[in-house]
Amino acid sequence: MTSRPLREATIDLDAISSNVETLRRSAGTAHFLAVVKADGYGHGAVPAARAAVEGGADWLGVIDSAEARVLRSAGIGSPILTWLHGPLEDFATAVEDGIDVGVNSLAELERAVSAGVRNIQVKVDTGLSRNGAVEGTWEELFSRARSLERTAGAHIRGIFSHLANAGTESDDAQRSAFDRAVTIAASVGIAPEVVHLSATLGALAGPDARCNLVRVGLGCYGLSPLDGVSAHSLGLTPAMELSAEVVSVKRVPAGAGVSYGHRYRTDRDTTLALIPLGYADGIPRQASGMGPVTINQSRFTVAGVVAMDQIIVDVGDADVSAGDRAVVFGDPELGAPSADEWAGAAGTINYEIVSRLGHRVERRYVGGVA
Repeated sequence: MTSRPLREATIDLDAISSNVETLRRSAGTAHFLAVVKADGYGHGAVPAARAAVEGGADWLGVIDSAEARVLRSAGIGSPILTWLHGPLEDFATAVEDGIDVGVNSLAELERAVSAGVRNIQVKVDTGLSRNGAVEGTWEELFSRARSLERTAGAHIRGIFSHLANAGTESDDAQRSAFDRAVTIAASVGIAPEVVHLSATLGALAGPDARCNLVRVGLGCYGLSPLDGVSAHSLGLTPAMELSAEVVSVKRVPAGAGVSYGHRYRTDRDTTLALIPLGYADGIPRQASGMGPVTINQSRFTVAGVVAMDQIIVDVGDADVSAGDRAVVFGDPELGAPSADEWAGAAGTINYEIVSRLGHRVERRYVGGVA
């Protein structure tokens, strides 16, 4: 008899492929970059990357050379872009693995080209104020980039930025700034293969910012970037279901205190179910007393404070036994709570709910090729 892991995240690779196919069709761009940083938003970088490529992604994006090395070591040959580098990064791994390096300043451009990086993508800051070259440096940066194309064998393959999604006026201003950057680059003779500004939200709802490539992360995993808009209404299917085995049940009297601080007390004789998932596994403590759970297709709420290793659910008189499976989040179309509900309970976003899962949660892959 084969038993399931105590804690398990089941990842549907076919769902990732289908989501990518849907999003690429919606965007209608020549190129589609699937973002698989942060271990594929918690889904597993290598399986997610393969599923995304199967769905039509012709580019992959990760944060740095170490994440890119994981993909190359698994035999994934798709073009890969990285865009966040430390000041002492020597780019040797990027050169060895044939990675596109996103540079954020003139100094970073010089270091990357000196290290032998062939394909460079220049990131400009159009208003998000994270990494990216600020507007006052663009003329010098692009002039030097063009010079290095002529003299050092560098290739400026792309120009990109990132929208802040701070409203229509802000996004319009960013698009205008990005157009200025591309125009400056063209004026010195740079002709990039890929130009990109939009992430999932832009791919779905921002045709003016799609350029010829979109970088899509969240949507690939079947989650919506739009408040109040479900994934399924966008044609997307959540790819991850988080579940755990109920390890014990006990009958307690009315007035029993539950978990640390007794912030929850039973109001009747009832049954408590213990589930071995806690904040060390990525369950947000901020969702104490609010996070939804289903057991045997019935919905309950976390009772009391989320502990490091476990949560407690008051199941009343429901027929729940040790060994039953508790689903924390998954596909709401199948009756599971959603990652969005947990995000709402914790005062955060669905991105964080899936990407924060700890190493004790085993990943199990269904569909596709892991």
